[in-house]
Amino acid sequence: MTKEEVVKAIEAVRPYLQADDGDVEFIDLSQDGIVRVKFSGACSICPLSQMTLRAGIERSLLRQVPGIRRVEAIL
Repeated sequence: MTKEEVVKAIEAVRPYLQADDGDVEFIDLSQDGIVRVKFSGACSICPLSQMTLRAGIERSLLRQVPGIRRVEAIL
C-alpha cells in the first residue's frame, strides 16, 4: 500500500463527486492503513457525505488498495 496507489484510487472516484459539484482531496495515509481525505464543494456541506465516504470512497479504496483499513474525512 503506497500513497500513489491511494491517490490513483481516489482519482477514479473523483469524477462522480465532481459531477455533483463536489470533490475529495487526499490528505494522509497512516502506517496502519487509515486514509484521510477532505471533502470540498458541495460535498463539504452535503448531509449524505458520510454515506458517500463509506459506500463510495471507502468501498472503492478497500477493493483497489490492499492494506487499507478505513477512510476518514477531516474537516
